[in-house]
Amino acid sequence: GQKDAINTTIINFNNEKMQITWATRELFPNENVSFFYTFDEGKHKVWKPCTTYLLDQDYNSGCLFKTEGPTLAISIRNSNRSEELFSKKLKTDFYIKPNRPENVTFSWKEDTVTVSCNKPERAAWCLRLELQYKSKFDEEWQSRTSKCCSVADQGFDPRKCYSFRVRLRRLVPYCNMVNYSSDWEAETFWMNGTLLDSCDEDITSQSNTVIVLSCSLAVLLMMLILLILLCKWQRVQKSVLPTIPDPKYLFADLFNDHDGNLQEWLDKNDHVMLQTKVEYEEPESITEAESQQEDGKNSDKQGPLEKIFTFSGAAENNDSKAAEIACLIPASNTMASFAGFHILRNDDMYVML
Repeated sequence: GQKDAINTTIINFNNEKMQITWATRELFPNENVSFFYTFDEGKHKVWKPCTTYLLDQDYNSGCLFKTEGPTLAISIRNSNRSEELFSKKLKTDFYIKPNRPENVTFSWKEDTVTVSCNKPERAAWCLRLELQYKSKFDEEWQSRTSKCCSVADQGFDPRKCYSFRVRLRRLVPYCNMVNYSSDWEAETFWMNGTLLDSCDEDITSQSNTVIVLSCSLAVLLMMLILLILLCKWQRVQKSVLPTIPDPKYLFADLFNDHDGNLQEWLDKNDHVMLQTKVEYEEPESITEAESQQEDGKNSDKQGPLEKIFTFSGAAENNDSKAAEIACLIPASNTMASFAGFHILRNDDMYVML
């Protein structure tokens, strides 16, 4: 009874290899035990020594060997093989751990996913195909199980990226004494029927889209703000610093025809200046001129019409020639008198009319 009480772990890897392990440090402290096995039945058994030991701190803690039949007998003995410490007989089919599913395929139809794999050659009815998945917003895996070798589920959001993994499980207690499952098949990532390298790509693409949109909006906003500021600055500039007209546009013929020679331009345009003075003379001057004309009717003729109008800047001479002389540009670094004002000028200055 004591020999059967030792706890061992027995795994039959897809009915191809057997692995038997034990807690050697707890069961057999400071002793390197020996392991024997046989698949023979009856009285005449041929015991085979273990050739591939599993070690725990240099002590034998398990054995790995080929599966050769449905019935297995094991024996653990002391280091010199003279005493049997543990023995057990078992059915190898009750400890099968299946291999990972092969040739896994994913089929998408709207919000439904169907996962399939190759059907094993032996005891497929003892196997169940388990599917687990989660989105990037889920913390735990969602699980679905179906008969080998196809499982389907629905309700997948095409806007989300999902992680999928599948494995095969043995039925307990109909086929196995221990609930063994295969290792998980490599995890895959899907989004709306498209295979991705990882769900990080989806997050990265969305982040890049958000960044591009944010930058575009920021640029447009800055351009709008600059446009508003420019319009306001132009208004402020016009109110604070009014534009000074360029005389070359008002007196184009002075600069184009006479190269800025005011004296030459005045001599040629006496009649134009006289007409301008008449048009822009203040009402008081016109009234005064009219009264002078009425007084002149009772006396002799006083001369041509241009002598009646006086140039306000030449009141001392009281004739039109004095006004023309006052408009002439004096010599460099001399004092110019115009309309009652005295201006000190040099060769680099000009007078705006």
